[in-house]
Amino acid sequence: MKSWYRSLIAALVLIAGTVAAQAQAPEKVAVRLDWTPWGVHAPFHLAAQKGWFRDAGLDVELEDGNGSVTTVQIVGQGRFDVGHASLAPMMIARDKGLPVRAIANFARKSDVGLLVPKGSGIDSPKQLAGKKLVFTAGSLEAPFLDAFLAAGGLKREQVELLNVEAAAKTGTYIAGRADGVFSTVPFVLPLVAAGRPADAILFADYGLEFPSFGLFATEEKIKQRGAALGKFASIVAGAWRYIYEGHEDEAVAAIIAARPQARLDPKILRGQIDAVKPFFATKATEGKPVGWMAEADWDAATRTLASGQLIKGGAGSAFFTNALLDERRIAETGRK
Repeated sequence: MKSWYRSLIAALVLIAGTVAAQAQAPEKVAVRLDWTPWGVHAPFHLAAQKGWFRDAGLDVELEDGNGSVTTVQIVGQGRFDVGHASLAPMMIARDKGLPVRAIANFARKSDVGLLVPKGSGIDSPKQLAGKKLVFTAGSLEAPFLDAFLAAGGLKREQVELLNVEAAAKTGTYIAGRADGVFSTVPFVLPLVAAGRPADAILFADYGLEFPSFGLFATEEKIKQRGAALGKFASIVAGAWRYIYEGHEDEAVAAIIAARPQARLDPKILRGQIDAVKPFFATKATEGKPVGWMAEADWDAATRTLASGQLIKGGAGSAFFTNALLDERRIAETGRK
């Protein structure tokens, strides 16, 4: 009897220990990033290095990407819990039936634009007549070239458009084989700084507005794993807040430490972090936490994408939710 009783107690203790261990085990979150390592990945690697994910009970796995469109497709298929990408392609995918929705938007102003040589005197579309401009047919700028040129009273026939692969854009511009290059401004601006410094003419300044980099997930993941995704999104938003409070170089070091094989240039990474900062705020998001989204901004985005015949249109609220963001966690990340 005593032996049976001792065995029962031992079994109960083992079960209790197993349950406790499972309760304390960190929750895995699989993340697909937009591209190979660059400045906008700073909050992910810094939060991981600092242990902010771990302290919140998360085990975050970060996988580099090869383009926002691909990331949207892969995350939309359920192969990752959350994706980081330009959110305009996410909007297009949702409109076509992929059940994805934004859960945080960091670069809330469109960062697509035309980069032209510094000191060229070109500061608006109306000065582009006769210029050779590099673009990529499959990139986000392509559907809006006519509208951008029309803002300067020009038609497509009045400029020379050179279609190249996305990877060849920067090299083509630096080599002087074009007068300007359409691209994501914060990414390219630091890359060309040494070879051919540039100024940027932004699409957003000519009424072409849509969100840039942020986080998104499928409707199913949001429903089933909302608590974990909310922690993750809020920590990333808080990490961005921490970075822009004077910890930019710390963030650069975190990226390099996380991806040593990439042989990253710290000057370029710092330049990209600095270059994306002006895109974080819009008039509709003034005074709101990093990551929070305004319906007015998304309504403007639906109008822009519909004008380019990329989506059918509709209410901006269908494409995002702020419900997972924890303002307190955003404010306290890095301050404890």
